Amino acid sequence: MARPRFDAAFRSVLLDLFLWRRDVRRFRPEGLPDDVLERLIRTACLAPSVGLSEPWRFVIVNSPARRGAIRANFERCNADALAAQPADRRGGYARLKLAGLDDAPCHLAVFADATTGQGRGLGRRTMPETIAYSVVMAIHTLWLAARAEGIGVGWVSILDPEQVKAELDVAPDWTLIGYLCVGYPESEDDRPALERDGWERRRPAASVILVR
Repeated sequence: MARPRFDAAFRSVLLDLFLWRRDVRRFRPEGLPDDVLERLIRTACLAPSVGLSEPWRFVIVNSPARRGAIRANFERCNADALAAQPADRRGGYARLKLAGLDDAPCHLAVFADATTGQGRGLGRRTMPETIAYSVVMAIHTLWLAARAEGIGVGWVSILDPEQVKAELDVAPDWTLIGYLCVGYPESEDDRPALERDGWERRRPAASVILVR
């Protein structure tokens, strides 16, 4: 099979894709077309994985009861996170909308299965955490594929992962890597929301490069 050619025009558009990928907090309520989420998952499964282990496990959360349990989990953890903020930053933290759990039409929990026999342990002996890294790669692949279709993704990290496992009734050996809200964004921007809200600023790439 002939290798596809990725010319300068393609690379420019690809850079735009990276620039416009956002962690979406606010979603329009309309649903996604049928089969879109499953198609995005199929694309995510093209991500690299250590030893070709493909340790990602995707749980589409449709049940209102389970979604409600995840929302309550978030509320508890978010209250603890607010209390842990320095007094001068609590107001800023409270103003941030840190979850799209109410509005996003699709919820997707992504787990790592470290017990998988696939890959026969290749590459994991000295760095077993590469199983989790592989799942992160799958999430990022899904995120970019979604962005290319005008779909937004929000990663909800303020959750108790063990409670999420119990609430979704998954295998006890799985590890929660990400709980994702997926849908059409309410608005779009090429700057991170946390930068626009004054919470933090991007640093230049040169500041994180060492040469030895």
